[in-house]
Amino acid sequence: MVTSKSRWWALAALALCTLAIGLDSTVLSVALPTLAGDLHASTGDLQWITTSYLLVLAAALLPAGMLGDRFGRKRMLLGALVVFGAASVACAYAVSTGQLIAARAALGLGAAVLMPLTSAVLTVLFDADERPKALTVWVTASALGIPLGPVVGGWLLDHFWWGSVFLINIPMVLLGLVAVALWVPESHGDRARRFDPAGIVLSTAGLVALTYGIVEAGERGWTDPRSLITAIGGAVLLAVFGWWQRHAQAPLVELALFRSRGFTWGSLLATVGSFGLFGILFALPQFFQSIGGHDALGTGLRLLPVIGGLLVGARVAGRLEPRLGAKVVVTAGLVLMAAGLFAGAATGPATGYAYVALWISVAGLGLGFTMPPAMNAALGALTPERSGVGSGLIQALRQVGGAIGVTVLGTVLNGAYRDQVDVTGLPPAAVDAVRDSATAGVAVAGNLGDQALLQSVQAAFTSGMDLALVVAGAVAVAGAVLSLLFLPARSPAPEADIVTPSPAGPLAAAESVV
Repeated sequence: MVTSKSRWWALAALALCTLAIGLDSTVLSVALPTLAGDLHASTGDLQWITTSYLLVLAAALLPAGMLGDRFGRKRMLLGALVVFGAASVACAYAVSTGQLIAARAALGLGAAVLMPLTSAVLTVLFDADERPKALTVWVTASALGIPLGPVVGGWLLDHFWWGSVFLINIPMVLLGLVAVALWVPESHGDRARRFDPAGIVLSTAGLVALTYGIVEAGERGWTDPRSLITAIGGAVLLAVFGWWQRHAQAPLVELALFRSRGFTWGSLLATVGSFGLFGILFALPQFFQSIGGHDALGTGLRLLPVIGGLLVGARVAGRLEPRLGAKVVVTAGLVLMAAGLFAGAATGPATGYAYVALWISVAGLGLGFTMPPAMNAALGALTPERSGVGSGLIQALRQVGGAIGVTVLGTVLNGAYRDQVDVTGLPPAAVDAVRDSATAGVAVAGNLGDQALLQSVQAAFTSGMDLALVVAGAVAVAGAVLSLLFLPARSPAPEADIVTPSPAGPLAAAESVV
């Protein structure tokens, strides 16, 4: 029997697990330069280390809820915690980039099952009177992981080896296993819901192929046949996936959700926000450490303005949206985000931190204005019965947006860096190392005592980052135009003709706003 006290202990353990997922979203960012040095990872490798987690998380998020419904939420939670913990250990002790990429993918799989099921079991543990308080604890833990990630990761890297940023998950996983085993009762949802294995395969294969093609284009050039064929093949697979979803008896993605303008444009604009956020978190740590010479903790602290701006923007947007409407607030947010990114494109190797802090604060403020109101607009267009399905889809789209942001902006940065860095007169082995990443380039310049090479590496990387920021700013401007043209001024009445029961309900809706 679950007592009142044990319910809250279970909530504390589940909140720690969601905190771990939030940490894993940002903690790796400050470790990227260290990984480039210790594992001899190229910029393309760093992109895969980041995106493998996001891609698997996005692909597995939608079917994860169905697994819990059919096989039992407690059983699936225990299994997901074991996978998440084992993958964390595998990440920590990986000895090659290939091993780390595979382990990060497994980590994404565990997180994909944990995210919907930790919220779903709260409806079983707590009654209607206690649930709002429990939800507040759970949502707060989810939100705290994002700003804490760079700081915690930076402190760990300054005191331990890079694997420690993954091992911090283990105590939280162990507490979660004990709490779920002792205090979470077994529960099921709609066991009759059917799977869409073809949809899972098509969407995953399409996303991976498209990402691979874009990443390889950054390494080999946009005219490389293999890169082009793979990217085009991925796009074709995604088109086939869209066709299949229209004809499948039990589709993975319910396209009926997109009949609502609010849901369609709200979810798209939230995805634009994720595109910019993850792109910034990919490029800036390398700039601070490889170009600025700062340590990992200093890098984590220097990233706080973008997260602080996001949190402040979200709070202000929450007050403005009821009065001004989602269209005005989201459009203003995307304009602010674009302004910050375009200002960032003027950053040079010798630019002081005060200027960098200013533009990342503005970009973060714009993100905070954009994402919660956009998701509110999307979910506000759905009936309560649809909110669980809708929030799951939005979460998946946000992960896809983050993966595409890292892929596209990382590829733009890498391509510009490789084109502009001057490797004249270097031995072949040194040429390959310098062109692989700025971290390796700085190391080679230090070993050779070549000040001209160091300046070339710094200038080439900064130029590539500036170009990536211009691209991100252009995407934000396009988002602002789309918001102004198509996002409803106010959340329309829910589409009552689209009804599919969801066990998560309003709880999942609240989760998606974090």
